Amino acid sequence: MEVLGYFGALVIGIVLGITGGGGSILTVPVLVYMLSYNPIIATAYSLFIVGTTSAFGTFQNFKKGLVVPKTALLFVIPSVIGVYLTRKFILPEIPEIILYFGSAQLSKATFLMLIFAVVMFLAAYSMLKDDKENEVVDFKTKSLLAVIIQLFFVGILIGLIGAGGGFLIIPALLKFARLPMKNAIGTSLLIITINSLIGFTGDIQNMEIDWLFLIPFTTFSVIGIYIGLYIQHYINEKHLKKIFGFFVLIMSFFILYKELLS
Repeated sequence: MEVLGYFGALVIGIVLGITGGGGSILTVPVLVYMLSYNPIIATAYSLFIVGTTSAFGTFQNFKKGLVVPKTALLFVIPSVIGVYLTRKFILPEIPEIILYFGSAQLSKATFLMLIFAVVMFLAAYSMLKDDKENEVVDFKTKSLLAVIIQLFFVGILIGLIGAGGGFLIIPALLKFARLPMKNAIGTSLLIITINSLIGFTGDIQNMEIDWLFLIPFTTFSVIGIYIGLYIQHYINEKHLKKIFGFFVLIMSFFILYKELLS
């Protein structure tokens, strides 16, 4: 299972390189179900793995002119505040046992994984639905305050589940910033980098980090993103997105089964 876990790290990087965010949704399941990490620790490690891997991808996209820093900064400020506050203050305050149902109970770890399963389901839906050109919306048609509030809550969600949020950020960049797809992918990696690594600083203050595991695992993921950026030129991204969407959908049901029925 450890070998499969490291192979999973490679796959996370490859998918991040191709899709600009989808791979991050795999990190927590790999850490929890393949490597048996507690979900709270897994979400923390996920932020570091995804943030570091995305940083290398961002550097490559900068060289290609696919990153729009001004837009990234506008999007990252409210979301990164949400991520940091969640990892530093909100998550540690969630009780270990949230609810009791007679003799059954809902633990903090199960609660986080259930949220993760729901987010995976929504991510799969966003990957599988048909994109419509006429759905593009300009910032002017939407209150800037409403966009800021939405991005803040995206940050809270990222903080809770430890995923980079690319599947939420890319549609926002397409609809609100009106970026072309390749620029949206490149810019999303910069946003994910900042969100994830700053969120992880909140965890450094709250838990002991196993760097002897985290550095090698992240290295495999970084290798993967270079592979993903390379093969991106030779594949049909739309078809791959659909295939990956079905995989994420299956994974969401697998998590629900593991947490509720097994």
